[in-house]
Amino acid sequence: MFEGDLLTERARITPDKLALVSVETGERLTYAQLNARSESAAAAVVAAGVAAGDRIGILGFNSVDFIALFFGSIKCGAIAVPMSTRATTHELQAIARDCTMTAIWYGEGFESIAQSPGIPARPFADLRGGGGGARVEGSDDAIACLLYTSGTTGKPKGVMIPRRQLLWNGYNTVINWGLREDDVSPVFTPIYHAGGVAAFMIPIFCAGGTIVLHKSFDTGEVWRTIEKECCTVVLGVPTIWKILLDAPELATAKLDSVRWFISGGAPLPAFIAEAYRKRGIPLRQGYGLTEAGVNCFTMTSEDAARKAGSIGRPMMFTQVKLLDSDDREVAVGEVGEMYIRGPHVSAGYWQNEEETAAAYLPNGWFKTGDLARRDEDGFFYVTGRAKDMFISGGVNVYPAEIEGELLHHPAVRDAAVVSIPDDTWGEAGIAFVVGHGVSADDLTAFLAERIAKYKLPKQFVFVDHLPRSPYGKVEKVKLRALVGAAS
Repeated sequence: MFEGDLLTERARITPDKLALVSVETGERLTYAQLNARSESAAAAVVAAGVAAGDRIGILGFNSVDFIALFFGSIKCGAIAVPMSTRATTHELQAIARDCTMTAIWYGEGFESIAQSPGIPARPFADLRGGGGGARVEGSDDAIACLLYTSGTTGKPKGVMIPRRQLLWNGYNTVINWGLREDDVSPVFTPIYHAGGVAAFMIPIFCAGGTIVLHKSFDTGEVWRTIEKECCTVVLGVPTIWKILLDAPELATAKLDSVRWFISGGAPLPAFIAEAYRKRGIPLRQGYGLTEAGVNCFTMTSEDAARKAGSIGRPMMFTQVKLLDSDDREVAVGEVGEMYIRGPHVSAGYWQNEEETAAAYLPNGWFKTGDLARRDEDGFFYVTGRAKDMFISGGVNVYPAEIEGELLHHPAVRDAAVVSIPDDTWGEAGIAFVVGHGVSADDLTAFLAERIAKYKLPKQFVFVDHLPRSPYGKVEKVKLRALVGAAS
């Protein structure tokens, strides 16, 4: 269905159209120039001995080289594995082992952390000037990349993203969200994350618009860039929208070019959307997840105001159903677990048959683990999560991963993590620990070497034992009640 690759096709159709602006370096690349950089990266990957189907790591902040390598890997048939810049060496090496990486390419500042035993590490600078001609025609179901997300067992899971998922999501987003070739969109969220690379970047490239790339998130820089580059559509997570709302630059920013903002990654507080509307800027709420999308729902700006709190209706050719605990569809207005089916659902978890079978059903439905309700007009509202996962600053955090690392400490006998509300990040973790001779500072320092900073519990509570069911499962409802009683 999808012949060729996205950048090659865009360079053929609109070679002289501005594709990418780098805020960091000032580079302004047309589609022809960006495609040439991607061709060069593909040639460098092949020259390094990487074959079609091999996994290659990409570690670095947002940059032209990162994008060139991501799309270059697709050209030569390699499987890109974007790696979190917030992860520890311990976490990155676990991912490298899990997918048996052939090589890692890294950006400036990651020279030491990119070193993994037995895996060659090369700087982004080696990707330039390598020529082209390294293309491999891949099928729609060929895996384009692995995007790792921690599982409920604590072990990272590599979501297998096929070419069809990236391109279908791109074009479906263009159609359902009304993206245009004159749209200009800043990307300041990490592009190692599904939201960074697939929520807006690929759709904007499908439409023939322009991406303005930030190295990382800087409040003042974002507002200045939206004004300077006349940005039209902007994607962020609720935490970012709150930070931008509180920034002094907002008071004087000229936002005449903006058509709308959109929020994803976590439920959007109504007061934030209302505050932007008072500035004359519609703020929509979206929904998606790495395994199915990443964009699954759509709504107009008018709907966003009329149906406050809704994530919208399912996009075209996207089926959604809500089931109760007996796998029966719930009635309108009732809450059920959300299942999604469509061409944008991924291919499963890398070498993890058990987790794949639990979430990817034989009839094509994906079990999201999210709870939602549907109103009489077909608009959906997320009400919670069936799993223990919580979202801090728009990023998924899985308590089982933190618990597993805590249990590696010799003084910890038992541990459980639940989420608590947080004014800045939306949610944060609180760890209940059974152990002696260890302090909260000790455990924070221990975890800081093993997990990313945003996963660190905000608070530690030391207890004599954890409440468990007769079957040995920690009763986290009781732990949350303890938190509520103490607040």
